[in-house]
Amino acid sequence: MVYINSWQDYQDAAEALYSKSPHSTRYCVKWNSSQGKLVLKITDNVSCIKFKTYSSIFLNRFEALNLSLMEKMQNTRVLHPPTQSDQIDHPSSRNSPAPPPPTTTTPSLTPSAGAAASAGVAKKKKPKKKK
Repeated sequence: MVYINSWQDYQDAAEALYSKSPHSTRYCVKWNSSQGKLVLKITDNVSCIKFKTYSSIFLNRFEALNLSLMEKMQNTRVLHPPTQSDQIDHPSSRNSPAPPPPTTTTPSLTPSAGAAASAGVAKKKKPKKKK
């Protein structure tokens, strides 16, 4: 086990290790709240690299590494919306109307009063007082 001191070196080594053997690579995150310590470990049963920090500055970098590794594990890429320069003006598209943009609805994050009862959550009854 090797602790790497530089974040960039760790990120490059972690992505290279996963690319080398994606089927046997494991990624572990440990958080110790009492010490405020974050330990990241990635291994492929042959080599193991670790990164340890007490600083909260690395949280954004940690999220970016997680996103990158998860994309590789799922074999997907993040799709960015097309920009004006990416759209090509075709002659056939000038005469036809543009399709409406897709609408997405997001569920409300605040549960309604009836939702708790329908979800099977019931309030506990107070025990009877003994005489």
